[in-house]
Amino acid sequence: MHIFLIKATQLILALAFLIIIHEFGHFLFARMFGVKVDKFYIFFDPVSEIFKWCPGKYIGFFGSHRWLKGASEAEKKAYDKYKADIRQLRENKRIEDRAVKQFRMKRLAEARSQGLLPYIKTIFHKFKADDLPEPLDFPEVNPVMTYEDNVKPDGKHRFWSNTEYGIGFIPLGGYCKIAGMIDESMDTEQMKRPAQKWEFRSKPAWQRLLIMIAGVLFNFLLAILIYAGIVYATGEKYVPFDRVTLGMAYSPEAHRIGFQDGDIPLLADGDTLSQMTDPIIAMMQANTVTVSRDGRLTDISIPEDFMFRLQEEYEAHKEGIRFLTYRIPTRITQTVPGEGAARAGILKDDEVIAIDSITVPSLADFHKILESQAEAYKKATGKSRATLDFRIVRRHDVSTDTVSLPVTLSESDKMGVGLEVDVTKFYPAEVKHYSLFQALPRGVQIGVDRLSSYAKSMKQVASKDGMKSIGGFGSIGSIFPESWDWVAFWNIAAFLSVALAFMNIIPIPALDGGHVLFLLYEIIFRRPPSMKFMENAQICGMLFLILLLLYANGMDIVRLLIK
Repeated sequence: MHIFLIKATQLILALAFLIIIHEFGHFLFARMFGVKVDKFYIFFDPVSEIFKWCPGKYIGFFGSHRWLKGASEAEKKAYDKYKADIRQLRENKRIEDRAVKQFRMKRLAEARSQGLLPYIKTIFHKFKADDLPEPLDFPEVNPVMTYEDNVKPDGKHRFWSNTEYGIGFIPLGGYCKIAGMIDESMDTEQMKRPAQKWEFRSKPAWQRLLIMIAGVLFNFLLAILIYAGIVYATGEKYVPFDRVTLGMAYSPEAHRIGFQDGDIPLLADGDTLSQMTDPIIAMMQANTVTVSRDGRLTDISIPEDFMFRLQEEYEAHKEGIRFLTYRIPTRITQTVPGEGAARAGILKDDEVIAIDSITVPSLADFHKILESQAEAYKKATGKSRATLDFRIVRRHDVSTDTVSLPVTLSESDKMGVGLEVDVTKFYPAEVKHYSLFQALPRGVQIGVDRLSSYAKSMKQVASKDGMKSIGGFGSIGSIFPESWDWVAFWNIAAFLSVALAFMNIIPIPALDGGHVLFLLYEIIFRRPPSMKFMENAQICGMLFLILLLLYANGMDIVRLLIK
């Protein structure tokens, strides 16, 4: 539970921050071009909000509000009328739906007496308010806030005014509601009235295009700044593959395509891996990887679906499995008092080189050999606890000893030790430091590499294997560390910012890419798509995204149950 809360908190903080930056991009460009922004919210407020504030006008908590001293009587009256009109519209809708339902029931009763065919036709007829014999008489309402009441003496609008800032109840992101456009709110009442000069729809197409891509741009720029900040603060510490004398250990799937334990990766499609931002991803996405094997260069062909085969392999193992790990000696970092290793006399910094005369080449092999030998011992003797002979290298100040120690394991085949996993304790690492002016271009390089890698990984999403790999909030949360590590947190946040930018530019209605697509259509054909088409497209896009969200989180649940 403790780990879950830490991961969930990191997930919420990261998503909220990234989406706020995304929406702030829309807000900033909209206000630069004189477009009114109705709302700018942290988190979502489907029913009510925790907090709201409109500068110089009102402030409120949990759905209520009180007027501030700077608010004029005209503003109060305009706001009260706006709220009253909204309530009246909702009441009108309820009355209209009830009248249409009653009329439908009446027509069904009439059709039933006319025969089966008229009755079936009536069942499938979509009744509207226009079908009513007499139109409903509703009071005239205009639920649109004016924008002419808060200006500077020079006639220009105040930058931050006329926008309601707030905090919602659902802690997953935020939103920016721009006046005069069809967005996720599906507020079409304003669109039925003549366009105002301060609305989104009144601006030139190039300005609207910039407003729409601003969110994506801000997410990508944020990722660059985070990466630049990380390399400036901590530098880049890594162990080049060619310095690992024991080579690498590979997963079974990697073995199937030609990798062998001990191989040292050198090139990916002819490019030196040590010079790449993420050499492991580069290997998985390459066509050919060149390794050093027993002093000779060997080329290994990488299948197109290799990443998805690795994903399936990873999900099939409860504790996970990595495509590639550094092979390091099996060094003891601590012993648990009273357990088998401590009773046998194993000490801190001892290195295990063999178990029952079977050589342990590296830590990657240790667990497999320990498990197999323990199982063989129990099967041969019928005992519940295995006793195995451990060959140990014991290091002194100026010399080393090799000793053999019998260790009795627990019933679960544990010997009660901690093992060193830090690669830099065995191989010389490189730390590259950056000045402030060097960090920014490096951040750009990392950001571009991450975007390129993410785009390549998305090529196979539509495939059968790719659909299996899709995950929701659970999958995203699982990549965060189990304890607070701010460097790791910001690294993940930067990657998610890149992913958010990429996903939002996909031309799906309800995403920024959908709006960009419609604007490009308008620029090319010199006329916008019809309002009805854009409304329907927005609804379809939202339904698709909701279904995708349900599917992704459903896959998380399925994996959890299968696991």
